[in-house]
Amino acid sequence: MAHNDKGVSRRNVLKGVGASVATASVGSGLAAAKPDDTVEVNVGFASERGRKAALDKASETVREFNSIDAVTLRLPKKAATALEKSPNIRYVEQNGTMEALAQTLPWGIDRVDAEVAHANGETGAGADIAIVDTGIDDDHPDLQGNLGAGESFVSCGNGGYFGNCAWSGNSNSCNRSWSDDNDHGTHCAGTANAVNNGEGVVGVSTEATLHAVKVLDCAGSGSFSDIAAGVEYVADQGWDVASLSLGGDSSSQTLKDAVQYANDSGVLVVVAAGNPGPCTDCVKYPAKYEEVVAVSATTESDSLADFSAQGPEVDIAAPGKGVYSTVPSGYANFDGTSMACPHVAGAGGQLMASGKSNSEARNALESTAEDIGLSSNEQGNGLLDVAAALGLDSSDN
Repeated sequence: MAHNDKGVSRRNVLKGVGASVATASVGSGLAAAKPDDTVEVNVGFASERGRKAALDKASETVREFNSIDAVTLRLPKKAATALEKSPNIRYVEQNGTMEALAQTLPWGIDRVDAEVAHANGETGAGADIAIVDTGIDDDHPDLQGNLGAGESFVSCGNGGYFGNCAWSGNSNSCNRSWSDDNDHGTHCAGTANAVNNGEGVVGVSTEATLHAVKVLDCAGSGSFSDIAAGVEYVADQGWDVASLSLGGDSSSQTLKDAVQYANDSGVLVVVAAGNPGPCTDCVKYPAKYEEVVAVSATTESDSLADFSAQGPEVDIAAPGKGVYSTVPSGYANFDGTSMACPHVAGAGGQLMASGKSNSEARNALESTAEDIGLSSNEQGNGLLDVAAALGLDSSDN
């Protein structure tokens, strides 16, 4: 639910690309070097005398900095050791390296065997997945390669109780009318279809085309008509999957009509069940509509997440607790059936890329779901199994 995700960690964010340090002091990292071996070190000096002394001992000057009191030099190890003893030198360190952190396989992607599908060439290429939500960050390196068209039915940068979202601390820019000014839509997009590019995260599908259909404002709120118009738009574009991580307590005939129209037009409509738990028979709208695939949320231990709705309308379960995915400017862990929904949407994209209709894709998802021992009201047909839905098994990797 875009504006009511219980337990959502709003910004447990790792911004940018992280790195691991591989540096050492002369006394440790260079211990293996012989006295006459040439080593590369960074020398921090405390005075001009120290700078001159360091440069005088250098066999080669690799770098002189503009604003910090340091130089990078190549010189014999014994000369580096001598510099370390000078009162005019602040430090001497081996010029080690840093490496970008490797791509993370989020636990949910692993749990539903999406990586098995990837290993067998099932990437969703050719499918169109619409994220009907708060928009998508068009600058994110894990999403840019998969972004297609977008459309907005609410204004980017406006919404909330005070007419805008500046009060909430949200500073995401609106490069396009459908840019994400909330985080929610971008997080869902990454789970459904983040690029398999060796950095950040990977999605359930990795090469489908993502479309941002912005129906929720920066506060995560949208009217029945905004959402209905977005769903109608997806159908009119002929796209394959609509992922709706949103909902409310009241039904809307307009939205129901739009969902029916989309389903009849060949769209697989996937909807979050809602986050009112713990409760029973409490699935939200539009997840209650029979035309959609309603998704509940599970934890890493295969239990029902305590916030997840349950009821006879639940069709399938997917990971929704502690889901790591993309947000504008980085990555974050979020909780919610909102996070479970795009797992199923991404799988739907893979199935429809292989030529299945929306009804055939739905049948494959539900008939191959894994029974994890929960009641049907909690898990529906079971936990999403992407590999099985595609006719693979967990050993096919």
